[in-house]
Amino acid sequence: MSRKGLLLVGHGSKMPYNKELVEETARLIGSRRPEFVVRCGFMSMNTPSVKEALADFRKDDVDAIVVVPLFLAKGVHINKDIPEILGLPEGSCRGTFQKNHASVPLVYADPIGSDPLLADLMLKNAERAIRDHL
Repeated sequence: MSRKGLLLVGHGSKMPYNKELVEETARLIGSRRPEFVVRCGFMSMNTPSVKEALADFRKDDVDAIVVVPLFLAKGVHINKDIPEILGLPEGSCRGTFQKNHASVPLVYADPIGSDPLLADLMLKNAERAIRDHL
């Protein structure tokens, strides 16, 4: 049975917590949604790189790949660097991925952006800070 590939892209950091956060998020997605083969890739400082993680999908039985940036907002990485790595035409969120002797569809998702869930998380963090530090 073929599944979808989900590549979660993190920025990367010298601080180990950044990589751990992306990897834990990928693990949570995979445990909740078994129809996805979930991998992580990083823009800099951590491994695997986005290119390396994408190449790892060649050994998986996936019929499409979605690349999801774990970034809050659009910037140079979102608008230019990641699409370039993915081989997407400028301004496009759709392309293909060469998987052995076949092409599978590849789509590029938006960053998190403004979302009620993000507001809920910020309130949760504010309430925890008030509880723990006031």
